[in-house]
Amino acid sequence: MRRTGSALGVVFAVFALLATAPAWAASDDLDFYQTADRTEVGTEDTFRLTVVVVDAPPNARVMLPESEDFAILSRSHSSQRAISLSGGPAVIQDVTRHVLVMQATRAGRLKIPPSQITVRGKTYRTQPVEMTVRPGRVGGAPSSAQAGRGGGRQPDPFASIQSQMQQMEEAFGDMMEADRPTIPRGDSDLFLRASLDRDTVYVGEQVTLSLYIYSRVDLSSVDAVTMPKLEGFWTEEVESPTQLSGEQRVVDGIPYRAYLLRRRAIFPVKSGTLSITPAEADITTGFLFAGHRVHRVSNALKVKVKPLPPGGPQDMPNAHVGNWALSVDVSQTQVELGQPVTVKVILEGVGNVKNVTPPELKGPAALKIYDPTTTDKVSPRRHRVQGRRVMEYLVMPQRTGRFTLPALEFPYFDPRARRYEVARTDPVTLTVEAGAGGASSIASSSQGSSDAANEQKNVLMAGGLRPVRYQARFAAPAMPVWKRGFFVPLVLAPLGLLLGVALIGGVRGRLALRTEAGRGRQQAKAARKRLADAEKLQSGADVGAFYGEVEKALHGFLEARLGMPVVGLTREALAERLTVAGADAERRAKVLFVLEACDFGRYGGGGDPAERQKVMDAAAAAMEGWA
Repeated sequence: MRRTGSALGVVFAVFALLATAPAWAASDDLDFYQTADRTEVGTEDTFRLTVVVVDAPPNARVMLPESEDFAILSRSHSSQRAISLSGGPAVIQDVTRHVLVMQATRAGRLKIPPSQITVRGKTYRTQPVEMTVRPGRVGGAPSSAQAGRGGGRQPDPFASIQSQMQQMEEAFGDMMEADRPTIPRGDSDLFLRASLDRDTVYVGEQVTLSLYIYSRVDLSSVDAVTMPKLEGFWTEEVESPTQLSGEQRVVDGIPYRAYLLRRRAIFPVKSGTLSITPAEADITTGFLFAGHRVHRVSNALKVKVKPLPPGGPQDMPNAHVGNWALSVDVSQTQVELGQPVTVKVILEGVGNVKNVTPPELKGPAALKIYDPTTTDKVSPRRHRVQGRRVMEYLVMPQRTGRFTLPALEFPYFDPRARRYEVARTDPVTLTVEAGAGGASSIASSSQGSSDAANEQKNVLMAGGLRPVRYQARFAAPAMPVWKRGFFVPLVLAPLGLLLGVALIGGVRGRLALRTEAGRGRQQAKAARKRLADAEKLQSGADVGAFYGEVEKALHGFLEARLGMPVVGLTREALAERLTVAGADAERRAKVLFVLEACDFGRYGGGGDPAERQKVMDAAAAAMEGWA
């Protein structure tokens, strides 16, 4: 019986709800109003206008306000049904909300026109909303500016939910939207924005420049990107994605997909207000045959660069800004005379790694220090450039003993602590011992000549003086040489030898000319064959192999025609050789074009098939018709 009673109660409750018709069915009265989330905005701010209609008929159409003073960036609407069971019979309300994201087009005291709705031949209008618009960005917390029809309006049952959503968006705004870009009026669905992680820095301090695409449409590809001109900055690439990967961001209440195009670390090299020109990009939207190509230009930026504060070391470079540590690595501290020692001066930290100058290694005259080789290793972390610069010295001891390499110092400015610091190393002591031969020094050429000049001369040997000769021997004069039988043949032999050498040289010269001509023809033939082999690699995946084969073929042909190696020649020297050999200007231009294209192709470019064919045609034309 209880179950039957409960079921009957539910049925009666359903009938009671159905019996309570919405307000528009029982009365012609209608609750219709519009509100703005703030009354004071800037020309660069956006705000929300909410138009609410309660218990409107299904066929009623709402005419939203339109004005040249305000641009509508986006619009959305939603419908909810609220049921109230407190204090009497159940009350059902159908609430429709239209939300417009708007932006003022000019400054001044402006007015948003009223919205309209027509129900059964009767037109309802809301009150207009007055706005105070100031130039630039005003920001601030939204305030409720409302206007309804003449009578009191019903409370919005979903206002608390909207308020909570706005509070959540404001609380997590920094996480969802780090750059806080401004939505342009004309390109609100797809725009390009550049941003900086900071706009006030010291000279030499890093600023991170990021370029994003904000889109509400599907992207197919980014065809070309032109980065801003960065005059007055030293730049380092931090991140350059090869594929489009978007992340969800909310800009002024509008959801976007943000795609990172480039991220660079820029280091100002002079003080003042430096300008960064806009970037440009060609973007294809849609897919397949529905694709559409658009061109977008980003915003310009400015950076205020402060000079380094006073009190720093004199003539300290502007690049010595950041956080640095200095160290010295010695291969060995005890060495034999004649054996080298490797000393590495290592500077590592956060800052402009490729532009800092570590201190120079110096030592006593007994240690010969050769010029260093420099290696850099940059490893950005969290968009900050950091790494190490190593200067490797070769130290050659010149004599035995104990010698000290003095301590090194590297002064720099720490922008976070806003003070000057000095990174230091400890002195290094080298012990040089005599080698296996027992020598205690290595004499240089100047020392050797000085020692030879100071050496004592006319010193008697250990054997003492030798006795003076006192015995003489006499012999009769012999026959003169010119009267002997071998004199004439001996005199004529050089002349005959000279004539023989001249005759042999002439014969060998003729043979050499023939042999050289034949060798040149063979080399030219081999070069053309190598060019044919390069043509087989033209459509392959190994671009470097193709360009390398073309370059080798052209080098071999030029060596055959010029009769000399051409691999080590500069472009200017090669052009002079070609001019001397009688090559015309067009042939010289083709040869230089092919060599330049091969250099570019072997190191990462030249992937276009049309460009490869152009190089092949130019190489073949350079080889054919040679006079």
